[in-house]
Amino acid sequence: MELVYSPKTGTTEKKYRHYTVNSFAEKGLIAEKKKEFFYIGKDSFIIDNLVQSFESGYAAENVENAISILTKVIEKRNVYPDVILADAAAGAAALHTFYKFLSANRSLSSIPFLIDASSSGARELSELRKLAFVDEIISMHTQSDKLLSKIYFIKKIKDASNFKALQQNIRQSTDMQTASNNLLKRGFDVMVASVILLALVPVFLLIALAIRIESKGPIFYIAKRAGRGYRVFNFFKFRTMEAGADKKVDQLSHLNQYNATSEKGPVFFKVSNDPRITKVGAFLRNTSLDELPQFINVLLGDMSLVGNRPLPLYEAETLTTDDWAARFMAPAGITGLWQIKKRGQDDMSVEERIGLDIAYANRNSFMYDLWIMANTPTALIQKSSV
Repeated sequence: MELVYSPKTGTTEKKYRHYTVNSFAEKGLIAEKKKEFFYIGKDSFIIDNLVQSFESGYAAENVENAISILTKVIEKRNVYPDVILADAAAGAAALHTFYKFLSANRSLSSIPFLIDASSSGARELSELRKLAFVDEIISMHTQSDKLLSKIYFIKKIKDASNFKALQQNIRQSTDMQTASNNLLKRGFDVMVASVILLALVPVFLLIALAIRIESKGPIFYIAKRAGRGYRVFNFFKFRTMEAGADKKVDQLSHLNQYNATSEKGPVFFKVSNDPRITKVGAFLRNTSLDELPQFINVLLGDMSLVGNRPLPLYEAETLTTDDWAARFMAPAGITGLWQIKKRGQDDMSVEERIGLDIAYANRNSFMYDLWIMANTPTALIQKSSV
């Protein structure tokens, strides 16, 4: 099914055209568009939501039809959709087939590819998360209002020209590091993280017990963070806030210490004496004990002992410009140049923080890491936390 909108009347006028694999809409029927979607599935609720959010789009009932329609649209119009959304009901095998089709075309592979899991159970969700080629798994029945912001973020990262330039910068940065430096850094990370985790098992148990006694909720705070090259991973810390604290960020935005007054530029969020922090959480933050689970991330290779702090996705989203992207050339780390130079200073600006991150990325080396680690203990006793 093809959905076409008149440029004069916005979304008030619709034209529907059904076609098979061997037929195509007549020339001239398709109106000019600003944003276009491509949906694979049969859910009318989702199609209605997409119609309200985009000026035009296509809906195919299955992957086979989707491949045929996309091929013909590209051949006849040379136009690519802004997002591809597939119903999880299509099945993993069919989605793999569709991914092979997308990956054969550089322009198609750069389009945000999302899966709607509105009707998926826990087991199906677990299988979907194994599909590495999927950019995001969402539920359109509960998160349709967040679709455009997700597409915007993913598209910025996957944009052919900007992302290619970013990858080239990352490769150049990596090439400047010798093989011995990389080997030393990774070997040291694994050795230190392993020893610390084994030695602190009793401490982990005591902290877990204290968190559970004081407040309901999980022991660990697990969040998506962006590390080197904008790679997203699960970030581990001991939970120091009340359950559901992330949902209260907007309510506390007026208390943000950072000068986040511009709607464009980088945005960070930090509140002094945050009311969401529990008593046990305050102690863990003041002593930096809440950071201990990050040694798990080090073992997994998501982080290093020294690097730039892995950022929440809403912060990383504001740092995709040429001016700021350099800070992502360095690995994510537990401690770093920013922590030992500026930690605890409330008057620090966003620009100063990113400047230190970029300075570390440009000077990243194993010997520099050792110097930073040697200066980290004095930062740990400061009250203000990351």
